[in-house]
Amino acid sequence: EQRTVVPALRAGASGYVYKDVDPDALAGAIRSVHAGHVLLQPEVAGALLAQDDGGGGTGRGSTLTEREREVLGLIADGRSNREIARALVLSEKTVKTHVSNILMKLDLADRTQAALWAVRNGAAG
Repeated sequence: EQRTVVPALRAGASGYVYKDVDPDALAGAIRSVHAGHVLLQPEVAGALLAQDDGGGGTGRGSTLTEREREVLGLIADGRSNREIARALVLSEKTVKTHVSNILMKLDLADRTQAALWAVRNGAAG
């Protein structure tokens, strides 16, 4: 149900597929998310975009979690995933997930755009 999608993504899910997905597509989805990509069905992405951010803030950055803001600040400082993982005592895989979520939530293509966004919006460390 679409009402469960947005809370799941906000809680940190990196992908969402329908329960009737064929086995090959499910395996591909799992591999994609494991590789650090965000995976959403087009309808799910549309539902997410249609939702109010509910965070009481304004702008795209208000949907970021506190941890994502920390990671974004370290990206803006030019730190690698490995350096961010060490600084925040996380695994590199967790950092990759946070980076993917940041890029998705801010509708950015890469780390460079994320760093620029952070500097322009006062999120840099």
